[in-house]
Amino acid sequence: MTIWHDEHGSGEAVVLLHSSAADSEMWDPQVEALSDRFRVIRADYRGYGRSRLQPGVHYSDAEDIEAVLARLGVRRAALVGSSYGCRVALELASGDAVEATRLVLLNPATEAPLTPDVKKLFLDEEELVTLGDLDGATELVARALLGPSADHTARSHLIEMQRNAYELQLAAVPEPTQVEREVRLAELDIPALVVFGGQELDYFRHSAAHVAAELPQAELLELEWAGHLPSLERPEEITALLLDYL
Repeated sequence: MTIWHDEHGSGEAVVLLHSSAADSEMWDPQVEALSDRFRVIRADYRGYGRSRLQPGVHYSDAEDIEAVLARLGVRRAALVGSSYGCRVALELASGDAVEATRLVLLNPATEAPLTPDVKKLFLDEEELVTLGDLDGATELVARALLGPSADHTARSHLIEMQRNAYELQLAAVPEPTQVEREVRLAELDIPALVVFGGQELDYFRHSAAHVAAELPQAELLELEWAGHLPSLERPEEITALLLDYL
């Protein structure tokens, strides 16, 4: 299966990997500026944005991205992930299909123990989705993940992306199985910028510290103003950060 993807600009490849609360449109504010200097590639995982989710299959988001990059002839790329997209970036960096030149990880989620705040978020979200209250679930996610800097447009966009993801995923019956690749952080000797928000949930703050401590060449950066999705909250600042680091 070929997932939806697009590309902009030319030069060194930069792959933008979206959060599981959004889709590739979360990077809209960054694409134009980055594509002035880089070949910018983004994609929707299965069950997000413009990529449907097939019922009952086994699949890997990292392998889907690798298939996209193979079609585009890309063998080396900088990888930029947001939340779950950081996991995809780390899986790509752990594989052989793509040489990762740099990593930018915005609020990564890892296998760290769940903290009470994120446990409650996941349980409340699951309950609302099970009850069919997708509006309530999307509002809950937006409140929990977006920091105080997010404006009404950013909140509305996140709600739209999350609602679409729920609908695509709930339509895939029987439920498909997602396969993850093993990641050994200590073996990823790649320059990496790990970013976390000062307004973030405890779990993601701990996750960022863990990832930065394990990656051999990582720099840990706190954005005091940021929640979980800073590229939506203050897009100009994240664009500048990416341009500077990449």
